[in-house]
Amino acid sequence: MKLSHIDDQGKARMVDVGGKPIQKRTAKAVAELHGSPATLQLLKAGNAPKGDALAVARIAGIQAAKRTDEWIPLCHTLPLDQVLVDFQIKEDRIEIISTARTQSRTGVEMEALTAVTAAALTLYDMLKAVDKAMRIEAVRVLEKTKE
Repeated sequence: MKLSHIDDQGKARMVDVGGKPIQKRTAKAVAELHGSPATLQLLKAGNAPKGDALAVARIAGIQAAKRTDEWIPLCHTLPLDQVLVDFQIKEDRIEIISTARTQSRTGVEMEALTAVTAAALTLYDMLKAVDKAMRIEAVRVLEKTKE
């Protein structure tokens, strides 16, 4: 299996996508922030010590997706059409789901992954005063499509 970001001499490189057609592309990613039931209730009620943690995390995820090429060295700069960040609060965790859309020559999964990761880190930061045992897990791509 040949890695696209490694050249024939084994050096890292940015992939040339110039010859690929522009297509509508969508990616969906998820991350899980595990915490105590009490912490998740605070979050659900909007009573986190630092304010509306979900609103701040949503904006952080969107901002991060827009700057993915600055975080990940070999990513292409993409014109994002939309980035959504949503939350599903469960008993022992919150699932952070991002959907990113573009019309480009390359996929948008790194932007979706960056969005959920930044949102999870933001929630961690905003809740760490009440729950030192939180952990971020299971960051992954759920779906990737192109038309």
